[in-house]
Amino acid sequence: MNKPLPASRLLPDASDLERADHAFARAAGSNPIGGNAVRLLLDAAENYPAWLEAIERAERVILFESYIVDDDRIGREFADALAARARAGVQVFVLCDWLGAPHAGALWSLLRSAGAEVRIFNPPRLQSPLQWLTRDHRKTITIDGGVGFVSGLCVSAKWLGDPARRLEPWRDTGIEILGPAVVELEHAFAQVWAICGDTALPADVIKAAGVAEHAGDVRLRVIAGAPSATGTYRLDLVIASLARRNLWLTDAYFVGNAPYVQALAAAARDGVDVRLLVPGASDLPALSALSRANYRPLLEAGVRVFEWRGTMLHAKSAVADGLWSRVGSTNLNVASWMNNYELDVAIEDAGFAQQMSAQYDKDLARATEIVLTERNRVRRADPASALPAAR
Repeated sequence: MNKPLPASRLLPDASDLERADHAFARAAGSNPIGGNAVRLLLDAAENYPAWLEAIERAERVILFESYIVDDDRIGREFADALAARARAGVQVFVLCDWLGAPHAGALWSLLRSAGAEVRIFNPPRLQSPLQWLTRDHRKTITIDGGVGFVSGLCVSAKWLGDPARRLEPWRDTGIEILGPAVVELEHAFAQVWAICGDTALPADVIKAAGVAEHAGDVRLRVIAGAPSATGTYRLDLVIASLARRNLWLTDAYFVGNAPYVQALAAAARDGVDVRLLVPGASDLPALSALSRANYRPLLEAGVRVFEWRGTMLHAKSAVADGLWSRVGSTNLNVASWMNNYELDVAIEDAGFAQQMSAQYDKDLARATEIVLTERNRVRRADPASALPAAR
């Protein structure tokens, strides 16, 4: 059972926030950027239309990066939209991972014929047989340097579900960013673009958009994960250490390493309400078994674990203490933390954290809690049992 927190620990004071700010900056390797507006986007139903609308409004530059682009009706819809803007004179640059889009050649031909530039990340090379393990797992879009999208969604009809087969849409989370932070998304794109070819992104691409004007009062950090950097991993450990009241995690492919599992367990033993929401049925069944191997030490420490009852939970997000949130592409596993190119945004805003917490409560209503029985066995709780109110 989690111990109740003393009243003095419910809200941080100014000195606590200052210390946390320094810790976040050192861990993530990213300083906060103010003056932004952030909009929460849920599932394909909200993300895809927002992306397409922004693409259609583009006037100068589109930077589009996705791990997966399938040659299906959704992939073709986005390829057509990007090609149309390229024909209209917009500079369009597309990045996609080779492993994530092995059958999208026709889409790349369409885009190139329209004038867009396309680069493929890390196709196999005989001289580097193990290099294929590193993937570009980012999912970002920027438009004219002033609008950006970061999410866990790729470009595929899978995210829409299949009513004919009674498959619901996948549960996933993204954000729209307006404001100065979008330039950092562009720089992150330029980093991977240069790796994938002989030339860097043209110097005028980012400069042409300029520095976006302030669009709101949200402060955030853009964390561009790379194999040579472990900023998101360090930040996740810091958050687990600093959280005072709650830390609610959603992850599609949770395979926490020992330091992270121990950090979550320590927080729970110290009275923090730590919750972990993962898929009940995964598109990668082998990873589900690895994920469940971590349940026992978490449950024994007081972490509450839930499995989603829908088709697929693909989101990668966190919310802590009503002040801090993270949304992006990084899963809580070593491949994402230490081996891939990833992109996440850490948002330090109470209003956005409130939205994330409210959505978490809704998600738990469609999840089953995993518990330890009196015989010390890990099993699903009775789905009819009432879920205690969130703290």
